[in-house]
Amino acid sequence: MEWFTAPEYWLSRLVFQRALAGVYLVAFLTAALQFRALLGERGMLPVPRFVERVPFRRAPSLFHLRYSDRLFAGCAWTGCAVSAALLAGLDGLLPLGAAMALWLVPWALYLSIVNVGQTWYGFGWESLLLETGFLAVFLGNDEVAPPVLVLFLMRWILFRVEFGAGLIKMRGDACWRKLTCLYHHHETQPMPGPLSWFFHHLPKPLHRVEAAANHVTQLVVPFLLFAPQPIATAAACLMIATQLWLVLSGNFAWLNWITVVLAVSALELPAGRRAAPATPLWYEVVVLAAAALLLFLGYRPVVNMLSRRQVMNRSFDPLHLVNTYGAFGSVSRIRYEVVIEGTLDDVPREGSDWREYEFRGKPGDPRHWPRQFAPYHLRLDWMMWFAALSPAYAGTWFAALVERLLENDRDTLKLLRRSPFPPDEPPRHIRARLFRYRCTTWRELRETGAYWHRTYVREYLPPTRLAGTAQRP
Repeated sequence: MEWFTAPEYWLSRLVFQRALAGVYLVAFLTAALQFRALLGERGMLPVPRFVERVPFRRAPSLFHLRYSDRLFAGCAWTGCAVSAALLAGLDGLLPLGAAMALWLVPWALYLSIVNVGQTWYGFGWESLLLETGFLAVFLGNDEVAPPVLVLFLMRWILFRVEFGAGLIKMRGDACWRKLTCLYHHHETQPMPGPLSWFFHHLPKPLHRVEAAANHVTQLVVPFLLFAPQPIATAAACLMIATQLWLVLSGNFAWLNWITVVLAVSALELPAGRRAAPATPLWYEVVVLAAAALLLFLGYRPVVNMLSRRQVMNRSFDPLHLVNTYGAFGSVSRIRYEVVIEGTLDDVPREGSDWREYEFRGKPGDPRHWPRQFAPYHLRLDWMMWFAALSPAYAGTWFAALVERLLENDRDTLKLLRRSPFPPDEPPRHIRARLFRYRCTTWRELRETGAYWHRTYVREYLPPTRLAGTAQRP
C-alpha cells in the first residue's frame, strides 16, 4: 500500500529514534543512581510495601513478581545498556521484527519502574516518555519506510502536549491571560538553572512578549502540525525553538527534550527520501492494529482537553498508552524553601550549632549559583519544592527522609550535594525551617555575589531525634 509509508521521513525517523534512545538512557540512569534511597528496600517509599497493597492490574510491573534492590538495579542498568545500543543504531542491524522487539524492551522496563515509583515518578514526563516509547516500537527500521499512521500519531501526541498545556494556562491562573505570569515564574519555578536569574531580570515588556509567544506556540501552532509541508516543518521548528528557550531558562528534567524529540518526527529533513522497499503484510497489520487501539483510547484525553475541569499530567490506563499533559496552570508569586539543618547537641537550642544540608539543585545557600542538571532528573530536589508549597505534599516521605538523615544513611546522602556531618558522626537532632527566597537585585549581586536573598518565615519541623535514642552521658 503506497499510502501506508512516507519515504521522505527516513532521516527524520533516524534522528527521532537516536534522540529518543538518548532520553531513555538519561531516564534509566536517573533510576539506577537514585532508586535505593527513594524506592529501595530501605528507601523512603519502599517498593515491597507498595506492591503489597496495589494489585498488578492497577500498576503492571515486573516487581509484582519479585522485588529486590539487586533486581531493580539490574532492570535499570539493563535499560541503560539497551538504550545505549539503540542510540548506537543496533536496531538498524536487526531484522524488522527483532528491531521492534528491541524497542519494546526499554518501554517495558521503564513501565515497570514508573508503575512502582509512587510520588517520585508522578511527573508528566514519565508518562510522556512511555507513550512516545510505545509508539516508537512501530516506526520500523531500514527494512521499511516510516508508516504514515505512526508519524501522524507522533504529531497527535505533540499536539496534546502543547495544546493541553496552553489550555490549562488560559483556564487557570489569571496572570496568563494578563501576560504577567513570567514576572514571577523564572524566580519561583521548581528548579532554577544558571541563567534563570537573568531571565527573571528581563524587562517586564519582554516578559509579556514571552507569555504571548507561549500562547501562540501552544494554542495556534499545534494545529499547523497537520498542515501540508513545509508548513508542518515550520510549526515543528517553532516548537523546538520554544523548548530550547525553556531549556535555557530552567531545569525541567527531560520534558523539553522529549518534546523536541516529538517535534523532530514532524520535520521533513533534506535528503530524507530513499527508495521504499516492499512493506511486509504482517507489519502493516500490526501497525494498523496498534494505531486503531491508540486512536480508540485517545478519546479520553480529548474529553479532558475540552472539559472546563481539565486536569494535568494524568494517565488514563495502567500502561500509560494515552495520557494528558500540562504544566504551570498556576504560577507562584512567592518562593518558599524548606531548609533542613542538624546539630550534634543533645539538648537542641536556638543557639546550638545548626548545620545546613545542601541539595544538588534545590536552592539553599544564597551564594550558591544553580547548575544545569536537565535532562537529568533530581527527584528529591523537585519534591522538596512541592514540600515548601504545602506539608501535604511531603506527608508520605518527609519523615522518612529526616529519619535517614539522622542515621547518616549513605544512599540518602548521595542524593545531596553536601552533608555537614562526617559519616561516623550523625546528627543528634534534625529540624526544618521555612524561608522565603527571592532573586537578588543587580546591586545586591554586585555587592554580595549572592543569587538569592532569604528571609526566615516559620518553623517547618521542630527538632527531631531518632526514637529510642538516649542522651550522651
